Amino acid sequence: MLNSKIPAGQLDLKWTDYKGHCKLVNPANKRKLEVIIVGTGLAGASAAASLGELGYKVKAFCFQDSPRRAHSIAAQGGINAAKNYQNDGDSVFRLFYDTIKGGDYRAREANVHRLAEVSANIIDQCVAQGVPLAREYGGLLSNRSFGGTQVQRTFYAAGQTGQQLLIGAYQALERQVALGNVTMYTRHEMLDVVLIKDKDKAGNEVGEAKARGIVVRNLITGELERHFGHAVLLCSGGYGNVFYLSTNAMGSNVTAAWKAHRKGAYFGNPCYTQIHPTCIPVSGDHQSKLTLMSESLRNDGRIWVPKKQNDNRKPSEIPEEERDYYLERRYPAFGNLVPRDVASRAAKERCDAGYGVGSSKQAVYLDYANAIERYGKIECGKLGIDHPSAEVIRKHGLDVVKEKYGNLFDMYEKITGENPYEVPMRIYPAVHYTMGGLWVDYELMTTVPGLYALGEANFSDHGANRLGASALMQGLADGYFVIPYTIGNYLADEISTKAISLDHPEFVKSEKEVRDRIEKLMGIKGSQSVESFHKRLGKIMWDKCGMARNAQGLQEAITEIQQLKKEFWSDVRIPGGVGEMNPELDKANRVADFIELGELMCKDALNRRESCGGHFREESQTEEGEAKRDDSQFQYASAWEFKGESDWQLHKEELIFELAKPTQRNYK
Repeated sequence: MLNSKIPAGQLDLKWTDYKGHCKLVNPANKRKLEVIIVGTGLAGASAAASLGELGYKVKAFCFQDSPRRAHSIAAQGGINAAKNYQNDGDSVFRLFYDTIKGGDYRAREANVHRLAEVSANIIDQCVAQGVPLAREYGGLLSNRSFGGTQVQRTFYAAGQTGQQLLIGAYQALERQVALGNVTMYTRHEMLDVVLIKDKDKAGNEVGEAKARGIVVRNLITGELERHFGHAVLLCSGGYGNVFYLSTNAMGSNVTAAWKAHRKGAYFGNPCYTQIHPTCIPVSGDHQSKLTLMSESLRNDGRIWVPKKQNDNRKPSEIPEEERDYYLERRYPAFGNLVPRDVASRAAKERCDAGYGVGSSKQAVYLDYANAIERYGKIECGKLGIDHPSAEVIRKHGLDVVKEKYGNLFDMYEKITGENPYEVPMRIYPAVHYTMGGLWVDYELMTTVPGLYALGEANFSDHGANRLGASALMQGLADGYFVIPYTIGNYLADEISTKAISLDHPEFVKSEKEVRDRIEKLMGIKGSQSVESFHKRLGKIMWDKCGMARNAQGLQEAITEIQQLKKEFWSDVRIPGGVGEMNPELDKANRVADFIELGELMCKDALNRRESCGGHFREESQTEEGEAKRDDSQFQYASAWEFKGESDWQLHKEELIFELAKPTQRNYK
């Protein structure tokens, strides 16, 4: 039976009440407790810095050569917070409600309200660290709009917000490394979590097995290592690369979370994946990843397609009256700032209907001509230029757009060879984020005692669709402001637990299992590359478990993935050796996990016979083609328990809504 440990009481007082009554660990005892953190992106780096500052002995692991390489660095557009600096009606409740509604009423209310509450603290923390968030002319912090909201609550640092926030967390982490409170292990990948039962005074095992350590592989030498911890925190990000082509970094993977899942941690809502509407379209089979164009571009840009099907004219040759600004037409209240799942499906619908643009016809236009003119007129007014010419207006407008979005425009031009200041960008949806992840309770603990999941690695805050600029908010909320309280509630009962010997039978057993799997992979000596299997998996997932899904396609996908798994384990080719740096072996380990995850995602999508957020079942849509939920049957979070190969048991966490009563989402 799932226990989400949601505190009793009024929703807006739950977190305050929890903090006032949770168990504490005194400073002297904290120095005796060891905490392992896997992953050092925003969630992991902030958690390591915070727990190190509190006095815990922290060991932090990442597979990159530096925490600064974490994929958090790629986030562009911004971070949400309910500061209401614009005095436009924002509040903690409104951020909470927008997040619940944006997630199509498939998230846990208590967790989302806590997220909205601590959002304002994040901005204060980052400003104190010196993160260079954008400011208005007078020095006040600036905000911009993002999808799914009608207020301006997104704080940003040009188009590189993730990078600046990560550097802030990184410098806090490095301070703790220098003080000796955190030990950093770079180029180490977690390949198993070690579970050990407590013993009573007579030496008998009692209770449930707890997370007591991990087995990692040194990616430079190939050696396996054992590490003990009183608790283990997984901050290893999302699993979007199961689709092969995504906006994620090439190294992003599900392996740490999947190893925990196989050891007993339930996997929550695996079918909830986010397709981002503004990405550079696929250009050919040679590609190994896709590039995001920040959602902030929808703040000022207008999205359109020609009104005529199969129109091959250049965008400059299509007059205004022959352009279809379809988001503004279909969703007048939110226009181009509808949530990501809505915008993505609308783009797919237009392209499928024959209105796509570019050589592939799998793209729509994102146009800045209006914004350049609008900003130009404002600047001319500021400068007292009366009756400015179109050329002067354009010059000043370009300067404003370059200041706001220059690095994004430059990136687009480098990749496509087209100047977006002169011609509209071509964009199309692509896999970007995963709302699913390890199931966690209110304290961010998985179903394995002592094993926590933070940030994108857990399922908790975004329901079936994440709003833009909320990933950075969740990662830093979990690391800076939630886990320092909730982990103490667990570790307060562990102060008498001495460090367990690395020669304990469970450590030996886990390392042997990891070693056997590696040797099995290396011993296959087949004929097909790891990359080719990953590509084939990605195609199955995108075609049959992507933006639109149906029962037949999902059943076919499950069969195809099971066959692919057999083929992988009989015919994969991995060059190199075990006791050395071997990126192909690292990749093979990850792809093997992706294949198993892909099967579970399809099973979850098949089981959920409704449409909600990013999960769109073709059999469940309104007359207007919008997602149609079935609250009577599916108002729950799926939590899948691993039982064996291709065998999972579904557990359900009922979602109860006290304040945000579920309704059909309407952005019109």
